[in-house]
Amino acid sequence: MIAWRVQKLLHQIRSALAAPSRNAHMAVVIGRLLGAAFLICFGTGLFSHFLQEPLPWMVFPTRPIFIYQLSQGIHITAGILCFPLLFAKLYSIFPELFQTPPIRSFPHFLERASIALFVSSSIVQIVTGLLNTYQWYALFPFPFRQTHYALSFVIIGSLVIHIAIKLPTIQKYWRRADNVDEKGALVVHQEYVDQPVPGSDVPSRGVTGKLFKWIDDNPEPAPETTRRGFLLIVGIAGAAVVATTAGQSFRALDFANIFGPRKNGIGPNALPVNRTAKAAKVTETAVAASWVLSMVNGDVIRTFTRAELQKLPQYEVELPIACVEGWSQMASWKGPRLRDLVAAVDGKEGTSIRATSLEQDSNYAVMDMPPEYVNDELTLVALELNGEELDLDHGYPARMIAPGRPGVMQTKWLSRIEMT
Repeated sequence: MIAWRVQKLLHQIRSALAAPSRNAHMAVVIGRLLGAAFLICFGTGLFSHFLQEPLPWMVFPTRPIFIYQLSQGIHITAGILCFPLLFAKLYSIFPELFQTPPIRSFPHFLERASIALFVSSSIVQIVTGLLNTYQWYALFPFPFRQTHYALSFVIIGSLVIHIAIKLPTIQKYWRRADNVDEKGALVVHQEYVDQPVPGSDVPSRGVTGKLFKWIDDNPEPAPETTRRGFLLIVGIAGAAVVATTAGQSFRALDFANIFGPRKNGIGPNALPVNRTAKAAKVTETAVAASWVLSMVNGDVIRTFTRAELQKLPQYEVELPIACVEGWSQMASWKGPRLRDLVAAVDGKEGTSIRATSLEQDSNYAVMDMPPEYVNDELTLVALELNGEELDLDHGYPARMIAPGRPGVMQTKWLSRIEMT
């Protein structure tokens, strides 16, 4: 009797939650969009990760010059779009949380466990990802980048399991409507029940017939929310979060960039700053008269003062600075080519380099650069930015700039470049 009462209560809750926008077809429609958004985030996230931690055999394209700017902009925008899509998905399947019995078989357990893992890990992923765009790292009791990378595999793995289990349902409702009638009332599914309904002629049985006579005798009022209204709300919410944040990544939307943490043209040298000279603890060492850039190739060592770097052939290039937090901006850079400095210490074509910064307390104080970037004519040791002397917060006295690289790999406050 207790089991039957629990099942009755769960059925009553499901009936009360019924709406035209809460059904299998709507869940499949929203699921397609959410799945696509997560796959886009996963692919662009892997690209960013391996740019920073490449495997030995990896070679990356340096063209188009905006490849990372575009990739990371899409990554952050798709991640923000996951907020309304994930909440819409949860809304559409909410009545299904009250299934009876809660677990019917091992495949059913696997289905519910996979969706629980997917939802919980997704919420952690997109919330911490959003906080990362504002650089609120103090809120994380764990290393963000490593956790973000590991969670991406948990999310995709649980998503694959869930899709595999729900594939028959996905195929069935890919285009067609489903279990809500025209009035918005829930059409009762075939369920499993252990006991007959007291006071009714519905016997105990497995998966046939309507199970609870009281649902027919006491129908819940039909909610007013329609499928089209629900989709319109989701569309407006998605457009709003994209339009008000994507301007930090895509200049065409800069006018609507209300909530993005960075804005084009704001900052020293008309460029935003992520890490200041004060935060990097270089306010004294970077302006010291003794500063030199050391070029090292085995036993061959040559040092350059800033004045000596300025006497070398100078090149001006237009390259974007694009950061993992999603913001990016095109800028004009001027300085000697890196490959010319490598040649000055007898560096061979195809060599890699390791650049060391004056920066303190940072995982990015040392940066490795593979040959495809070292040999590129657009890769500079920049001394000027947007027609002005490089600002201290942007890497004075000298910084690296190369096409298609994350901003954290465009080392500021250079002190040493070694052939590897």
